[in-house]
Amino acid sequence: MSSLQLNFKSLKAGPFRCGSGPRRFPTKPGSVRCAAASPTRSYAITLLPGDGIGPEVISVAKNVLLLAGAIEGIEFNFHEMPVGGAALDLTGVPLPGETLSAAQQSDAVLLGAIGGYKWDNNEKHLKPETGLLQLREGLKVFANLRPATVLPQLVDASTLKKEVAEGVDLMVVRELTGGIYFGKPRGFSTNQNGEEIGLNTEVYSISEIDRIARVAFETARKRRGKLCSVDKANVLEASMLWRKRVMAIALEYPDVELTHMYVDNAAMQLVRNPKQFDTIVTNNIFGDILSDEASMITGSIGMLPSASLGEKGPGLFEPIHGSAPDIAGQDKANPLATVLSAAMLLKYGLGEADAAERIEAAVLHTLDRGFRTGDIYSDGNKLVGCKEMGEEVLKAVDLNVAATV
Repeated sequence: MSSLQLNFKSLKAGPFRCGSGPRRFPTKPGSVRCAAASPTRSYAITLLPGDGIGPEVISVAKNVLLLAGAIEGIEFNFHEMPVGGAALDLTGVPLPGETLSAAQQSDAVLLGAIGGYKWDNNEKHLKPETGLLQLREGLKVFANLRPATVLPQLVDASTLKKEVAEGVDLMVVRELTGGIYFGKPRGFSTNQNGEEIGLNTEVYSISEIDRIARVAFETARKRRGKLCSVDKANVLEASMLWRKRVMAIALEYPDVELTHMYVDNAAMQLVRNPKQFDTIVTNNIFGDILSDEASMITGSIGMLPSASLGEKGPGLFEPIHGSAPDIAGQDKANPLATVLSAAMLLKYGLGEADAAERIEAAVLHTLDRGFRTGDIYSDGNKLVGCKEMGEEVLKAVDLNVAATV
C-alpha cells in the first residue's frame, strides 16, 4: 500500500523557502504569475468541473495549482472533460467513454461537483450520480479519505459548543467500491403477497475488507496511532465478517490501538465528543453518512476535501460538498474545499508535498486575514465571493507563510 502515499502528518508544515528576493502578488484578479525556474516535472491532470458550482470552484483550484506549480517547478497539462449532468446534456450519458479514458490516462483527476434538480427525475442509469459511481469503478479507487479538522480560525463557525469542537482532527477512511451501493442482487421485484419490493444487498469479501483495513491502519500509524472500526456487527453478517477481518489485520499493526464501535453509537459520539476519534474506518454506506456528519463539526461542508485512491493508477480528488444548484453561477460558492482537494492531489496523487503544503498554508493565511464566503461568515470578517476568495488564496500562495495546523 505504499503507493497510496498515506501521510497526513505532513499537514504540519514548517516555514516555506522558495528562492530569494521580494515576493509580489498577482497584478490583476485571477492572474497567475510564474515565479520559478523552468519546470522540472510535468503532470497530466483531468479536470471534471461537473455541475452546479463545480465549474466555479474548479476554475479557482486550477489557478491555484498553476501558481503553486510554477513556484515549485511543476508543469500541469490540464484536460477538461464533461461528467454528470453536464455530460448528460452533451452526450446523453453521465460518464462518456472519452471522459473515463482521459481520466484513466492522466496522473490525477480533480472533480468539482455532480448533480442537480434538473436531472432528479431521470432513470437511475441516467442520473448524474451514476456517472460518479462509474468513474470510481473505472479508476479502481477503493479507499476514500476524508479529513475533518476544526481550524482555529473557524471554530466559532461550528454548530457545536466551542469546547466540544475546538481541536477536532479526525480522518474517516471509507470503503468506496463495495457494500450495499454495489452489491447484488439488487433492483425491484414482487414478494409472496404480490407487493412491489426494492432490494439491495450488503456484501463484502475478505479481500475487500483486508485492503481497506490496511489503508486505515497505515493512516492511523501516521497520525496519532488510534483506529476505530465502525460496523453493525450485532445485527449484520457482513459487519460480523468486517470486524473479524479488521481484528485479524490488527495483528500486523501492534503499534496502532484498535477499538470497535457500532454505527449508531458512532453517530452519537461524533457530536458528543468528536475529539475521542483519530482515524475511523468503515464500510461504504456508513462512511458516506458519518463523513458528512463529521464535516459539519468543522463549521461548513464547503471546507472539506477528499481523496479516493487505489493500489495503482490515478487518484480521484474532490470536495465533499454537493453541486449546490441554488447558488450556482452567483459567485457565492466556497472554493476552499476544492483548493484543499487540489493540495491532496499534489500530496497523495503526485507526491509533491512542498507544493501541497504551500497551498494548505495559503488557505490558512487567507482565513487568518479574515476573508470568508457566506457559509463560514461571521461578524468582524470580510464577506467575499468565490472569485475574490480565489484571488486572495493566490496572493497567499505567493507568500512565504507557514501552515499553523
